[in-house]
Amino acid sequence: MSLLVISYQQPLLDPAEQDAVYHVLDSINPTIPWRSLYPDDLCSSAPHGVACDYFTSDSDSETDTTVTVHVTQLSFGYVSDYTPNPPCSSNSTLSPLLFTSFGYLRKLFFYNCFNDTKRVSLFSNVSPSFMSTLEELVFIDNPSFVAPLSGIFRNYTNLRRAVLTGNGIFGEIPDWVGDLVNLEELTLSRNQLNGGVTLNFPKKLKVLDLSHNHFDGYVPESLGNLTELLKLDLSFNGFYGKIPDGLSGLQRLEFLDLSFNRFGNFGVPLFLAGMPKLKEVYLSGNLLEGQIPEIWEKLGGILGIGLSNLGLVGNIPVSMGVHLRNLSYLGLDNNKLEGTVPVEFGLLKFVNEINLENNSLSGRVPFSEFKIGQKLKLEGNPELCGDEGYVGLNLKVCSNKPVTVIPNPVLFKVASSSSLQVVPHVFIIIFVGFFSFLFFFVGFLG
Repeated sequence: MSLLVISYQQPLLDPAEQDAVYHVLDSINPTIPWRSLYPDDLCSSAPHGVACDYFTSDSDSETDTTVTVHVTQLSFGYVSDYTPNPPCSSNSTLSPLLFTSFGYLRKLFFYNCFNDTKRVSLFSNVSPSFMSTLEELVFIDNPSFVAPLSGIFRNYTNLRRAVLTGNGIFGEIPDWVGDLVNLEELTLSRNQLNGGVTLNFPKKLKVLDLSHNHFDGYVPESLGNLTELLKLDLSFNGFYGKIPDGLSGLQRLEFLDLSFNRFGNFGVPLFLAGMPKLKEVYLSGNLLEGQIPEIWEKLGGILGIGLSNLGLVGNIPVSMGVHLRNLSYLGLDNNKLEGTVPVEFGLLKFVNEINLENNSLSGRVPFSEFKIGQKLKLEGNPELCGDEGYVGLNLKVCSNKPVTVIPNPVLFKVASSSSLQVVPHVFIIIFVGFFSFLFFFVGFLG
């Protein structure tokens, strides 16, 4: 009996592509002897952050296929011990080979690599194959990476994620961003971008983050057409006018942050009540004014609410304590709120932080079971009082007896039509019983 042994030889990385990887590694950190540390095939033994994949192509034969291996991912910059990418040096640069030698690259990642005073930018000479295969372009915390946004990822037809945050990117968002039809995440936070946001974004977007820039103008109603959006963050810009009602079309939205802009004089948007998937909503630092609306019944799954420094007046709605049972953060500080803190807030068992500072609230605070480690901020309300156990909150001690019974939230729900029909019968029974007793008692005395 003979044994048939089939040997399979793993394909090797093309020598020119391997040499290009060495050049790129040297440009990122020339202090490390990359060639001597990794002398073998880099697709078999490479530093973390360099990844390869196999590709097949038809050969001349009808039955055979050719298998090749190519670099598909390059990630640089230490993130953590769990992702020990090649570390960048203080004088890291970008090798021009990065954009011409890798025709199969899917992900390019730089974290905290370009911090020197010398500016670093993308090269204008980028191969078409590089632009057609790249799916993820990530530059995080590279302040010396300075480039106009319009010159960074045009014609990247398969780009799914563009995360460019904490860099020196400047200019306006170009109109052709809408042509990146496969784009699912566009994160451009903490740059030097400006101008308005009037263009059409790709319909597949799930994340749009333009926070911490210099954008201004009105927010277009057309943003509500991004029906796949899960996160919208426009915070820390100069947007003004009314928060557009068109955002009500974002029925899948879970995170909304419009804080620290110049939206004004139209109150907290009522359309929030029609967005049941919301988990977090932050509107702080605008000029919305008005009262806190009664919109919380359908937002029971919400975890975080930021309504600080909005010029809000009136009372805190009881319904917030009744319906927001999963709340983890509530910011109502630096407004003009008055009245008592609703006793129903004592029902919020999962709260990690409540900030009610600098209002005109009065009466007893109801948080008798606020746990250690949770943050309760009440300063700036001189008419608030608490029990003797409120140590460190600078509250005066209440003179009246504490409320010991927390209302059942069910009592605050609107009764159904069937239950309302029972009420007259109950009163009739009570009425007849009372007079029967009265006649009996008078007869007894007689």
